[in-house]
Amino acid sequence: MKKIIALFILTLIFSTFASQARDLKAYLFYCTFLSLEDGPFIETYISVDGKSVTFIEAENGKFQGTLEITMIFKLDGEIKDFKKYDLLSPDISDTTNINFHFIDQQRFLLPNGLYDFEILIADKNKETLPFVITRPVNIDFPYDEVSISGIELIESFSKAEKTGVLTKSGYDLVPYVSNFFSQTQNKLTYYSEIYNTEIILGKDEKFLVTSYIESYETEKPMPKFIEYKKVVTQPVNVLFNEFDISDLPSGNYSLVIEVRDRENNQLAYNSLFFQRSNPSIKINVQDIAAININNTFAERIGSADTLAEHIRSLDPISSQLERAFTQNLAKAPDLRTMQQYFYNFWYTRDNLDPEGSWLKYEEQLKIADASFGTGMKKGYDTDRGRVFLKYGPPNAISESYNEPNAFPYEIWHFYELSNQRNRRFVFYSRELATNDFELVHSDAVGEISNYQWQFVIHGREFAPVGIDDQIVPNHWGSRINDYYITPR
Repeated sequence: MKKIIALFILTLIFSTFASQARDLKAYLFYCTFLSLEDGPFIETYISVDGKSVTFIEAENGKFQGTLEITMIFKLDGEIKDFKKYDLLSPDISDTTNINFHFIDQQRFLLPNGLYDFEILIADKNKETLPFVITRPVNIDFPYDEVSISGIELIESFSKAEKTGVLTKSGYDLVPYVSNFFSQTQNKLTYYSEIYNTEIILGKDEKFLVTSYIESYETEKPMPKFIEYKKVVTQPVNVLFNEFDISDLPSGNYSLVIEVRDRENNQLAYNSLFFQRSNPSIKINVQDIAAININNTFAERIGSADTLAEHIRSLDPISSQLERAFTQNLAKAPDLRTMQQYFYNFWYTRDNLDPEGSWLKYEEQLKIADASFGTGMKKGYDTDRGRVFLKYGPPNAISESYNEPNAFPYEIWHFYELSNQRNRRFVFYSRELATNDFELVHSDAVGEISNYQWQFVIHGREFAPVGIDDQIVPNHWGSRINDYYITPR
């Protein structure tokens, strides 16, 4: 059984949506947990770049910044919990050399349910409106199943001298409030909890916890980044672990935790998306050259031009590392190396029938070409074609080509997308004749997100009054909200 417990990560870079007038940089991350005494709860972590905050002189003669933060949790339109407070920066003597972040952590007890989480954040020392954004948060800890908490990324930790807001399992855990790891960061430390193993499996029973890093594109585990632990059932099993990611290439990944019983049945599953930048790690050409392709389907492709086109068509389903390699390969094409790379690409995805997987993908390429190709672009090179090839056909498409004051647009809805549910992609075109629709917004992990996408589509008539505006005014003939909320 593969069960997604909740959506555990939301990284908001507020400055991403800001104008030049507003340069506040704040980052939000959250995790859900279960207290055996008090029930489910959500922890929120905010990290603020001190350089982006306005400091004023305090009574003690030093300088301090103040952010006003409001968090609201709604269930079926009803406010279940909220908190409004001031977040104070450390006080400093010199505002000319600010090189620190400051962190805030809050906790909200909330029963199971699908919530609308709204956060407002503003610099109190600057005359600007607060930034506002709302996201769904699913809290789901069944009492008759094994479940896994959120995966909390850790920046640093130490033995707890006394219990505080950062304390878990005897350690003070400083959260890492991001899902991006730069080339200088070579450790990925994380904390998670496993619930109900003692209830489901029995007291003092053994079970297996597997942690691994997998490619986000292929959903294949990275062989060097897998850890197995045999553990004994407890009321709460703690997983506090670390991966050395110094050899992890640039790309999109998922950190995965699985729980399995003695018979290898999967009892619980959870994953966390993250990105890695490590340009020093590249595909080893010598490894590619060592691949034996004798009597394979790749060797039968004797045209360098045909093979180069086949390799370019893999872009929608390739990892960042693979895309970088093929770009270099295109600069000095060598038929044998291309054959070896092409074969290895499909072998790593299906070592039982790599040719069969390629032929299935080739059929999808033909569909993408027929449906989304333009006079200038192959289907796979368009945004709709890329999404189709990467994720498959959507469950529903809402098309609107003649809506008043709006450019032609389509909203694609996926009921399930990898390990995500109810994800949407919004495409638009400035001129319908080209058949080239651009992706303007998606709520899927790893895709472009633009909270003002409605104003992009209605750019002929409407413009946002403020940087927090997200929804265009109601007007005759508009169905954009209806299509987005309830695609058909």
